[in-house]
Amino acid sequence: MKKIIIFFTVYTIAICQVVVSCAQGITNEKYIGGNWIDFSVDAPSKEVFNRNVFPNQPNVMFNYIPSSKKIAFSTYFLKTDTLSLYRYTIILDHAPIKLNQSFEGLNVYEDKFNPQFNNVNLGTYNITNKSLTILLYKTSQPEKIFKSIYFAKIIQPAKISSITKGVVFDDGGSGIAADPDNVKDILLSNKTRALNIVIDKTDIDFLYRLMIADPISGKIIFTSTSWNYDNSHYNVVADDYLPYVSIDKGVFKKSGDYEVIIQPLIEGGTSKAAIEKYVTRHTISITLDEENFTKKELFTYIGYSGALLGIIFGLIGVYIKRKNKKKLLAEQQQKEISKSKLEVVRSQLNPHFLFNALAGIQNLMNKSEIDNANRYLSKFARLTRNVLDSKELVSLTEEKTLLDDYLQMEQLRFGFKYQLNASADLDIENIEIPAMLLQPFVENAIKHGIAEKGNKGEITICFEKQTSDLVLKISDNGKGFNATQKYNGLGLALSKNRISLLNTIYKNTPFVLDIQSDINGTVVTITLTQWL
Repeated sequence: MKKIIIFFTVYTIAICQVVVSCAQGITNEKYIGGNWIDFSVDAPSKEVFNRNVFPNQPNVMFNYIPSSKKIAFSTYFLKTDTLSLYRYTIILDHAPIKLNQSFEGLNVYEDKFNPQFNNVNLGTYNITNKSLTILLYKTSQPEKIFKSIYFAKIIQPAKISSITKGVVFDDGGSGIAADPDNVKDILLSNKTRALNIVIDKTDIDFLYRLMIADPISGKIIFTSTSWNYDNSHYNVVADDYLPYVSIDKGVFKKSGDYEVIIQPLIEGGTSKAAIEKYVTRHTISITLDEENFTKKELFTYIGYSGALLGIIFGLIGVYIKRKNKKKLLAEQQQKEISKSKLEVVRSQLNPHFLFNALAGIQNLMNKSEIDNANRYLSKFARLTRNVLDSKELVSLTEEKTLLDDYLQMEQLRFGFKYQLNASADLDIENIEIPAMLLQPFVENAIKHGIAEKGNKGEITICFEKQTSDLVLKISDNGKGFNATQKYNGLGLALSKNRISLLNTIYKNTPFVLDIQSDINGTVVTITLTQWL
């Protein structure tokens, strides 16, 4: 089976090899130099760079032998092959020395290592500073030509002849824009589609690879071995097309300097240092009308911007925090001041209440109402403990109890009727209000409203809920008074002052005092907004 496969392969592709000639000066070392071609030269192996292939040149093999002077070739055929079916051409520089020749009639000898094959000697040639090309094909497949190049010249770095731009014109057409004297400063406008790097034509254009490098990062951002030949770049003097590589505008993401690198594709053990002498390097300065960014750059910029914004917002946050801290400190200080003032007001109200209560006891004693004076004194003792308590807030239940004690105590003196009502939807055990908020207004209603009416006097106190507001209302059927007029009495003035101070402490839930009075009585309403 192995022999059948070898036979079929060799038969269909006309395997050819070149053996070492015994010509004087040529070494016995042989190299693969083409599609089944071997060759030998008179140069040392370190000067032989063979079997270079290119993606843009199928069926082509390039061999670089810069110090060689003589070269010998031969090919191999199966003994069963018909040599008359094969043709070869040998071109030395641009002159054909063997043109479309048949292998029939050439010197054929048996391969001593493989008796299935015959060697065909193609001769020895002087290749000093020349280029030799061998073309092989089978007459049944004339379109499939195998090309081997043996280049004994010194490879010259590619020469950039011009840099042009593929543009879209105002009328919608496209074409080439060129500035023959400018191969450095390039403006890529929004009408530019591509940048074209044009080089002088040589025999080995296909050998070169063009790359674009970002000199800052050192990264290669574009590479191509596809040299174009068309009417857009035609050398009239030489009557020939100029090779060029077209680079899409999108390759250049931002304005700046870029390096054009044109390097021959030579393998076979050559070092970077050895290849560098064949390399063309050229810097171009690109200016873009519109800057483009890679995803990495975009994410980097977004990251930097986010970090910068984070720092800015952080500083703003620190500033606001410090400012709020100062504001809170100032508010706290103001609140403490207000509390101090509030305590002063309470300290003024308490003696006012006590003196009035003592006056009431004295009045009962003077009228010889001993029993009522004793009951009054008992209520007064409990009430005094609550009044002298320094609690800032008390529950509605506690306030209701205090008012009930006070009203019962005053009822002994004046005989009026009263009602204390709380809405069922109020949690009076847990809702708190400033201590003794209502007592001064109740005291005022008794003293200046219903004291003279005896048992016909009436007072009604209501605790009500209106959405999120707590409404405290005191109504009496006294003779009324002018609510807009200022009086010399201390109780009402101190109570108004206290509410003003409370508003400096509870700014988000202000206390609203409303007094309505006429000949039918007085209604005092205190609304604690957003209290519930």
